Amino acid sequence: MTKNTGTQGRTADEKKNPSVLDNFKPLLVDVAVPLGSYYLFKDALGMSTFAALAWSSVVPALRTVWGLVKERQANGLAALILVVNVVSLLLSFVSGDPRLMLAKDSAVSSTVGIGILVSVALGRPMMTAGMKPFLVKGDAAKDAAWERLVAGGAAGSAAFLRKERAFSVVWGVVLLAECIVRVVGAYTVSVDTMVWLGTVIMIGAMGIAFVVSGGLAVAPMEQLLAAEVEAGAAKSEAVKNEVAVTA
Repeated sequence: MTKNTGTQGRTADEKKNPSVLDNFKPLLVDVAVPLGSYYLFKDALGMSTFAALAWSSVVPALRTVWGLVKERQANGLAALILVVNVVSLLLSFVSGDPRLMLAKDSAVSSTVGIGILVSVALGRPMMTAGMKPFLVKGDAAKDAAWERLVAGGAAGSAAFLRKERAFSVVWGVVLLAECIVRVVGAYTVSVDTMVWLGTVIMIGAMGIAFVVSGGLAVAPMEQLLAAEVEAGAAKSEAVKNEVAVTA
């Protein structure tokens, strides 16, 4: 009896206060696992580029199919990573020119960047899937406030939706810019230098995207979310008082 109660208590606490790993689980599964497995297969296990790309496509492929069959909707991030891998598989047949091979690596950034910007144009910003768990943190009140804000019925909905789109736009633009810089570098910098410089450019671009999107979108969205939580609590309290008076 005691053991069951303790387990249930820990489960409830975990649901109420999820860990950082829980918050970032969608990004880890949809992005980090395929990317990490690619480098594991290619560098650690010595597989060819084609084989590494093929095997690292398994997780996003399964996630995409699962979303379509079980959840009746496409998993945007997983589907995008799958498309990127397919494009890279096709480009892996291009060989011979070392500079062309370096430029080919930028296809990943450009495909992801374009996919993100298209999702914004379609009104379904793709980066929201990874941002929402980070802001909501498993809190039921915050989750309800988020839904009210994105539905357009809350006071701060317009500003919230603008910031939501801005977050994805920043990432899309930065990834496209990174692609351009790496392509230019592939044909202007020595091959030996560009082999390591490409990684530095990628890390730098990610850092810029985190900082800019954080200040431009995440911080304001946190404030709007907190305000909507308070508004929701005040409205709920008012309804309770009205019911009590009526009773």
